[in-house]
Amino acid sequence: MRYLTLLASLMCMALSISAAKADRRVAFVVGNGSYKNVAQLPNPPIDAKAMAATLRNVGFEVIEGSNLSRDQMTEKLLDFGRKAQGSDIALFYYAGHGIAVGGINYLLPVDADIKSEMDVKLGAAINIDLTLDQTMGDAKVKLVFLDACRDNPFAAKIKSSSATRSVNVQSGLAEMKSGEGTLIAFATGPGQTALDGQEGNNSPFTRALIDNITKPGVEIQQAMTSVRAQVNEETRKGQLPWGHTNLTGTVYLNQAPTTQVANAAPTASGIVPAASGSSDGVELEYWRSVKESNKPEELNAYLTAYPNGQFKALALARLAAIKSGPSTATRTLNAGVDPATFTDEATQLTEDQIGLDKTQRRDVQRRLNALGFDTKQTGVFSDETRAVLKRWQAARGYPSSGYLNKNQHKALLSEIVAAPATASDGSQKPARRAASAPAGSAPAPAPHRSNPGDAAGAAFVGGVVGGMMGGMFRR
Repeated sequence: MRYLTLLASLMCMALSISAAKADRRVAFVVGNGSYKNVAQLPNPPIDAKAMAATLRNVGFEVIEGSNLSRDQMTEKLLDFGRKAQGSDIALFYYAGHGIAVGGINYLLPVDADIKSEMDVKLGAAINIDLTLDQTMGDAKVKLVFLDACRDNPFAAKIKSSSATRSVNVQSGLAEMKSGEGTLIAFATGPGQTALDGQEGNNSPFTRALIDNITKPGVEIQQAMTSVRAQVNEETRKGQLPWGHTNLTGTVYLNQAPTTQVANAAPTASGIVPAASGSSDGVELEYWRSVKESNKPEELNAYLTAYPNGQFKALALARLAAIKSGPSTATRTLNAGVDPATFTDEATQLTEDQIGLDKTQRRDVQRRLNALGFDTKQTGVFSDETRAVLKRWQAARGYPSSGYLNKNQHKALLSEIVAAPATASDGSQKPARRAASAPAGSAPAPAPHRSNPGDAAGAAFVGGVVGGMMGGMFRR
């Protein structure tokens, strides 16, 4: 009986770890500041970039944008809606102008020209309630962060144009109720305005989100308590974030300690703490994406995510160099890379023009793996590979589409010498079973390329279970 109990425990542990690693996370992150018809907001694009980097660091596929028009926002939202369908966690973040008219909240694209209530309701602004319902409706967990409570100049325009009747236009955003499995957080309370922060830096609310929501082992509602406390203290009680929560289980955006995973049962929301493991590869990818940046906010975002990271000294040195040099410098292009690589869009057509055969596609996948962007080496560009290509493109500052063009392909080939073929790409036969394996034992699971630690853990569990089963049968 004790063998069966131990066996069941090991199987539950393996299933829990597998479920934790399988969760699919998608985020919409947009910051609008360069408004055409009212005063501009300098910080929302900076806020959005820092938030996008933070979320990618914990496994989110991010649909990102800055200073978007109405049509561009619609396009991004359609993409987000498609990818968020059936996801485990869908996250919506917006920084910029928002407005509440008649108790309904709207987001404002940079080309909004609102003079009346009718302009808002006929499509110049984006209805938040409708947008969230259409894009995130069937996600298991829905997280919404709105840093859109700035002092809005559109409100005065609408009020002045409605002299003949009463129009309820709030200074900030109106209260919203969250549906099942949803957390909604505002930068400040309903009807109040939030601070944009010092120019060139993050707003108090976004800075607090970045500092707290991805801390290892910290549950999201606990993190939001810390967010409120941090903003309240930083603004000297001038701003207190507000929210509404209807989550049905515990939600973690970052890996929880191993001991919590081993003892955890799946929560009501279907989200369990991710198994802890080496994050060196993730940190390396993050550092590569900002190491040549001349923007302090990008380097500070790295230091926020990794306060004791292995590249901390380099990041601080880079910040010191930026401070002593021109403040308007831009990201340095990688040596030897055609400048057009940073601007030319890649599509299915441009990729077809390269004429990659299966061997060359496998070579692309192998090179991505060698650079720390893990994907299966099948010779077929699946949705998984497309997502990895997007991450590589974003990290290099190339237009992020998931497809290649000739310049991007050339840049990838110049980055690193391809690693030798391995059994994972199907080019070699699996090794024979060791002669010493006990009779009746189950073979150890094949290793998974995405994390060497997974392979070791799987082999351990498989070996223990197999040995136990063999011993039971011999009895």
